[in-house]
Amino acid sequence: MGLQSMKPMLKAAREGGYGVAAFNIVDYNSARAVVLAAGELRAPIIVQVSVKTVRFWGPAAIAAWMRELCADSPVPISLHLDHCKDIHVIRDCIAAGWTDVMIDASHKPFEENLALTREVVGLASYAGAGVEAELGQIGGVEEEKRVEDADAHLADPDKAALFCRDLPLAAFAPAIGTAHGLYKGEPRIAFDRLEAIARRTGLPIALHGGTGLSDDVFRKCIALGCAKVNISTQLKHTFIDSFVEYHAAHCEYEPLKPLGAQFERMKQEVMEKITLFGSCGRAAACA
Repeated sequence: MGLQSMKPMLKAAREGGYGVAAFNIVDYNSARAVVLAAGELRAPIIVQVSVKTVRFWGPAAIAAWMRELCADSPVPISLHLDHCKDIHVIRDCIAAGWTDVMIDASHKPFEENLALTREVVGLASYAGAGVEAELGQIGGVEEEKRVEDADAHLADPDKAALFCRDLPLAAFAPAIGTAHGLYKGEPRIAFDRLEAIARRTGLPIALHGGTGLSDDVFRKCIALGCAKVNISTQLKHTFIDSFVEYHAAHCEYEPLKPLGAQFERMKQEVMEKITLFGSCGRAAACA
């Protein structure tokens, strides 16, 4: 199936009551682990990339990796720009053939957020790409910028319904109490608010701040409408730890050996999350 927008994947997931995993990759090896894991499990998958990673490698280079990795894939795969506040980066990714983009204008007043999101939807629609947007402020650290607990605020269901009313979004990311990065204590998820927003918008909901949530919380969020489930911090920790631990155990200076160990660890974690979210064998539903 190869590269395609996440919009039909998430529509099918919302209707089918499962979640599509969205993993933040940092290089070719992590992208390869995600794509091959999804292929083995016949699961739709979203490979998403932070703005700082896009700036490090370049949008065209990342798109080239993904076209090569997806050429013979039996599953649909989205290449998604995560949490972008810069419309120029969004334009560059769309021009390079990315299938989806996220405009994060949640730090702006409601009307400015809505206006900028409409502009991005127009750009993306022309190229056949999907759009994710955010309302409310999700706490924690994203793109090396911290949103303190005092500044984080939950999305209002009335405003969410108004925001999404005329926007053909692929996914909607309301702040519901999750946080980016590692949780310092027990996360307090506003399940009632999530349920109301999912019902009133009718859109696939994107769950941000997935690293550290319990299996039961994941399952409940998916049951309430979270069709896109983000995992970033966990994969980054595995990316570093697996390489370092292999070197410490073997004192090996042949780079391909720790890279191989890194690949296997990441692939295993990806497969575990795909299975937990219920998307194994769901690739055909997105065709």
